[in-house]
Amino acid sequence: MTEENYNYRTSQTMLRNQFPGKGKLQIPVIPKFQPKDDDFDDLLLIGFDKTKSTGQRHLDRMVHFFLYDYRFEQVWKTPDVGLERLSRYRAVLSPDFSMYLEMAPVMQLYNVFRNRWCGAYWASKGIRVVPTVNWGDESTFDFCFDGIEKGSVVAVSTYMASAHDNRCDQKEWFMAGYNEMLRRIEPEKIICYHTPFPEMQGDIVYVDYELSSWKYMNDEKIFSDYDVNSYKIGGNFHAICDTMEPYLLGGAAKGGGSAYGGEWRPSKEDDKRFVGSPGSINRTVDAHGNLRETKIGEDGRAIRERHYSTHGNPKKHSVPHDHEITWNENRLIWGPVQNYWDDNFPDFKSYWRHDMEYNILTSKNSLEDNRFKSISDFKWCMYCGGEVELVWQDIHFGIVATNADRSISIYLWNQPETEQIFRTADEALNYMVGPDRLRDVITKVTVLDRTI
Repeated sequence: MTEENYNYRTSQTMLRNQFPGKGKLQIPVIPKFQPKDDDFDDLLLIGFDKTKSTGQRHLDRMVHFFLYDYRFEQVWKTPDVGLERLSRYRAVLSPDFSMYLEMAPVMQLYNVFRNRWCGAYWASKGIRVVPTVNWGDESTFDFCFDGIEKGSVVAVSTYMASAHDNRCDQKEWFMAGYNEMLRRIEPEKIICYHTPFPEMQGDIVYVDYELSSWKYMNDEKIFSDYDVNSYKIGGNFHAICDTMEPYLLGGAAKGGGSAYGGEWRPSKEDDKRFVGSPGSINRTVDAHGNLRETKIGEDGRAIRERHYSTHGNPKKHSVPHDHEITWNENRLIWGPVQNYWDDNFPDFKSYWRHDMEYNILTSKNSLEDNRFKSISDFKWCMYCGGEVELVWQDIHFGIVATNADRSISIYLWNQPETEQIFRTADEALNYMVGPDRLRDVITKVTVLDRTI
């Protein structure tokens, strides 16, 4: 045996046996986190992929790994690389290697081991570590809580379990593991990524990720434009404040729950028009009684919709006009408006199915259904190409995503000459509705109608 081969087979990178473990699997134990007085005051997080080895900004944040696994595989494969970089921050959450329900059990076990080993390794280097806890179904309870001392501060995420983007929630799976975690670990505090379920017990530190996101990492960003106090954690829960769309728009969630994120479902009454028998057309009306026709594709989901309305801006919308509909990982995406200014519009029918049927749907959203629950809810609507009718303090206005670049058009209703164009939803939120900035009132405005 060569010296090179001997060194390789006996290296800690190969053996991973240098940390004490418990139980027959000997999963490494992450030492209990020792909180300081101000650890949870105004806490913000920073994604591992945004950490830096130079500069002094954001060092008071804790590092998180709620990212695609490939973005942080290096902490397992080459644990010494980036060690100095991690040590600069307030603390580090142990890496959240995925625990999808569909994974082979041995892969779930492997990812628990990697989570704990990395946490134990960082702690051995003087880094303050908070264990991230994840689980699969009940068969993983035999090992998924190992390596975490009783009374520890832990971190969890509710995102994969929550109903979002019209996905069915997976609360039953999440709560089963969460309650088992409470029983086995008895955590001192639980840092909760995304909104906690009302049923969750324990000393929960709710983390709103909006100000932790990449959008607010620009060194030139002026934070005075935002209500920073509304994002503080460790104190009051601010239900009306924004929650960042996890892992960014267009990115997929990862972690626990189903790898497929749950099936799409109509989360509002009006969403029922987007599903039906293949080849059928659903007919509904908007808030003003204007006809809408929604064509259902071969998979039972909408592929095209026709509107017989100007949406309060006849310069932007012919009557009728169409939108192609595509689906991106269970996210419904509206295509740019297709106008027919010469009244030469094609028949709206399903050419591939001869026994096409028309369905009259009477389901409608309430004003509460239509209301934007958060700034992220509004941004998601714009990202998907939504068309919205709103009222605030007797000001009647419309907002639509225009063109393929998803620029945002805002105008007073039926006054197209008042139109203002914004490049992004973030910029649109600075639109002044009378004396009020849209960002400050978007969760309070009356939403008369929204296409998605």
